[in-house]
Amino acid sequence: FFFASLSQMTNIYEEVKLSEMDFNEQEQIYYYNCPCGDLFTISLEELMQGVDIAPCNSCSLQIKVVYDKQVFVHQSTFGNTAVTVDA
Repeated sequence: FFFASLSQMTNIYEEVKLSEMDFNEQEQIYYYNCPCGDLFTISLEELMQGVDIAPCNSCSLQIKVVYDKQVFVHQSTFGNTAVTVDA
């Protein structure tokens, strides 16, 4: 059996650091501009669940969000408080 990598199975446009994405505090959603003119979006809740793929709302492209999953899992375990992790 041949197993394709995630980027081959989906339309991963690029990898984007979470710090490069904009955050809508009211909606609790991170977003990033898509070349089609719409936005890639991923919710804070999805990040806390370990999701790292943000789809565009209008086309088939997706981005892989690069972030420290342990920080978000820690936040979801202990509530939505800011967590500082020493490197």
